[in-house]
Amino acid sequence: MFRRSLARFFSNGPVWEPSRECFLQNEGNGTILLKMNRSARKNAFGRTMLSEFRECLEVCQQEMAIRTVILKSEVGGVFSAGADLKERKEMSQEEARSFVSSLRSSFTALEDLRCPTIALIDGVALGGGLELALSCDMRVCSEKSKIGLPETSLAIIPGAGGTQRLPRLIGIPKAKELIFTADPVTGPVAQNIGLVNYCEADSEAALEKALFMASRISRNGPIALKAAKRAITDGVEVPRAQGMEVETDCYATILTTQDRIRGLEAFAQKKTPVYEGN
Repeated sequence: MFRRSLARFFSNGPVWEPSRECFLQNEGNGTILLKMNRSARKNAFGRTMLSEFRECLEVCQQEMAIRTVILKSEVGGVFSAGADLKERKEMSQEEARSFVSSLRSSFTALEDLRCPTIALIDGVALGGGLELALSCDMRVCSEKSKIGLPETSLAIIPGAGGTQRLPRLIGIPKAKELIFTADPVTGPVAQNIGLVNYCEADSEAALEKALFMASRISRNGPIALKAAKRAITDGVEVPRAQGMEVETDCYATILTTQDRIRGLEAFAQKKTPVYEGN
């Protein structure tokens, strides 16, 4: 049923999937909203939500028409509460280990999407909720947002990439402070320490900002965007000389594209280019 809906979704515009805990909505012009909709558990990831989240990611990875993904909550006042601890409480140690591993690999799959991604945080993003947002390329939040990694207060540690992505984003000392104290920060503080790109006054302004960013991204060459993302993501993890080799390899992927010619011709003619992704 979901696959048939997707065919209609990409041919005729938005498809609403109210029965799903994760679904896609087409905003047009290459922008897709990946929406989380588990209101009863404040978007805490259980088995069903995680499965549907992975299914949405597979579509976003395979569908070439998608140029930017915005990850957004449909539940008021919360982005995601992270893992469903009530559900996890009923798991055996082996089941819990397997679920955390699956959660971690799912967030890595989000991070590995070829197209740019934006997390729209409007409310609470704690624990796995923040780890989810850290897996996106960029983050926008509202001032009322409450963001943090409280795991050590529960005698555990961030287990879905938080200990690795947070220090790479905001630096080791600040990341240690947030994890060791388990204290959350507000939206303005999150922007100040580089945890989010932008902090907007309210929900509407945050959504508008995320959509504006997506529109600015999606107008650019899709193959170039994917190449730039790979060059940055892979290159930053290696010494500079190797990073230059990564950039060279990524640049080579765009040399034979028609979009490169379209861009040069539009520049020469002082026109706005229309890229087709080939």
